[in-house]
Amino acid sequence: MPALTYDQLRVLNSYSIFTENPDKPLFTLANIHKDFYLTDFRNLMMGVTQATTETAAISHFGRRYGMFMAMQFYMLSMYDEIWDGKFEDIRYSIVNEYGVNTLGTFITATDFRYVEDDERESVIAKLLFQCHEVITQLRKTTSISPLTLWENIFGYMLWNYHVQLENPLLADRAFEDLEILEGTKVWEPFSNKSWFLQYTEGKNPAQLVNRPVRKSCCFSKDIPGLLRCEFCPIK
Repeated sequence: MPALTYDQLRVLNSYSIFTENPDKPLFTLANIHKDFYLTDFRNLMMGVTQATTETAAISHFGRRYGMFMAMQFYMLSMYDEIWDGKFEDIRYSIVNEYGVNTLGTFITATDFRYVEDDERESVIAKLLFQCHEVITQLRKTTSISPLTLWENIFGYMLWNYHVQLENPLLADRAFEDLEILEGTKVWEPFSNKSWFLQYTEGKNPAQLVNRPVRKSCCFSKDIPGLLRCEFCPIK
């Protein structure tokens, strides 16, 4: 297990991901995989966010989960590492960001591991399937489009790849991972298309940042203290 560097810890914290134990954990990712917990989870998210709709509350969690998964793809392309712990070790607790209560993600630092070249594609497939499982569970709690939840993840990923592709020292791995994500093979366990390719339309991330890319609303406008996204497709 590789020891995390200061720069890696700084990146984790920028995604509201922390490696210490939370004072008051609310639930774990393993809880969300249990159908009997989903009603309590939905009510909890309504309380944490004070959202005006259930869809907005669940989408907000989808964005926090999206930050975690974007971190996974960032660590993979940047350092050839992923976090490979158990779902019960992904814990959520309330943190305050810019005066607004939201969820921080708490993980164990010792669960990162190196990814070998010959397993890269299978690792990406596994990460995508984990996203699919969580999205499936979230959609059982309220009426929310899978597109909304996938785009909640992809938005963070797109910016990461844009930054990496601008650096010649980092571009090779980023290009490799983008090609895998835009192909259909890693999506085959649950989809006959690449949701990521549908999102990017095969364009270079440099062509997509700072312009409307989303086709669905993330409903941040319905969370007190948050604003409508600058590139919201709903006028």
